[in-house]
Amino acid sequence: MRTLAPLLCAFAPRILCAAALSFSSTLGLLAQGVELRAQSAVVLDAATGSVVFEKNPDLPIPPASLAKLMTMHIALCQAAVRGIPLDRRFELPPESWWRNQPPRSSLMYLEEGQKASLRELLLGLAIPSGNDAAVAVALRFAPTIEDFAAMMNREARKFRLDATHFVEPSGISEDNITTARDFARFCKIYLQLHPEASSSYHTVEEFVYPTADNMPPERRHAPPIRVHRNHAGLVGSYAGADGLKTGYIDEAGYNLAASAGRDGVRFIAVLLGVPRELGSYWGPRARDADGAALFDWAFERFGTVRLPYPPIPPVRVWKGAQSRVDALPVLVGQSSPDYGAFTVVRGRRGGASCRVNVYRGLVAPLPAGSVAGELTFYDEAGEIGRVPLLTAADVGKGSLPKRLWDAFLMLFQGK
Repeated sequence: MRTLAPLLCAFAPRILCAAALSFSSTLGLLAQGVELRAQSAVVLDAATGSVVFEKNPDLPIPPASLAKLMTMHIALCQAAVRGIPLDRRFELPPESWWRNQPPRSSLMYLEEGQKASLRELLLGLAIPSGNDAAVAVALRFAPTIEDFAAMMNREARKFRLDATHFVEPSGISEDNITTARDFARFCKIYLQLHPEASSSYHTVEEFVYPTADNMPPERRHAPPIRVHRNHAGLVGSYAGADGLKTGYIDEAGYNLAASAGRDGVRFIAVLLGVPRELGSYWGPRARDADGAALFDWAFERFGTVRLPYPPIPPVRVWKGAQSRVDALPVLVGQSSPDYGAFTVVRGRRGGASCRVNVYRGLVAPLPAGSVAGELTFYDEAGEIGRVPLLTAADVGKGSLPKRLWDAFLMLFQGK
């Protein structure tokens, strides 16, 4: 089978958005026996986007420090596009110094005279959840905080996170807003685009900042070393948890965006609004308990099956410069283009089969990435799921004689 890489590169934004929406159907089961303290929650299959649980999924709530995941996403994308090495250190703007952050900010303690690399700042965002790190990253890629917030909102619109809006990069403002449904979709996209982020940032238990290399020469002999420890309570305590982020502000309560994988199955859980009245000791514990309970529930009841694609013949295109074009199955987020992933109730999958449905009336001009049909997978219990077929190349208009001849054939064949 031909590789999907060129097609995914050319149509990534469109396909990612379609996947976030098309494969987000709720399977219709409730988490019976799970009493959540969170006001809002969504659990979805990270491979397929299928929602297996939701509670008030569209309730608007400030994301708090979950906003830092969008900040990290933009930093990683911009560094790649601009060719900026992650380990190159640069001077920190005064706006990012810890003394200039709002009261009660979480910090990595950036100071005057220090230099930091993007990798260190990304760790500062992921581990101690530094608001100072968020400001430093924002001003690395935009002239002002407002300009960086505009970049965040453009990404949200690109991914069709219609209920999400940002005013700054750290999440400290109550005017940032999202929903559990939106943010779970974003976490799925974030992990697809940055598969290295979990091991490089979100599962790191602790890191040291600053070191002597961060300090000006006159202070390198005695840097104010601080050991920053991961705030994500499920990392290291829940089997398979590999991130992602926690958050808290008074207006939101305690928030969690988490992912966990076991035996080839991965779920993403977003919980918003665990009551702040629980306090700084019980609040985080209640948040983590909610997350663990939902992961236990999801792993017990659902699985991800991966089924091979059958051979797909070229698709007929009428009135084109060429008469046939390859059609490729596209399901974003798969480890291999030769397999389709589907969320199923545990224990299901016997006698799997696939039906190829190719559309018969495709007419040029036809751009690459046009829907040309679909694959429908079945097992003994019925339909498992569907995968769209997209054209792999542009098909331009054919010559006038070719178009006339195809028009006659279409009329004759009833196309």
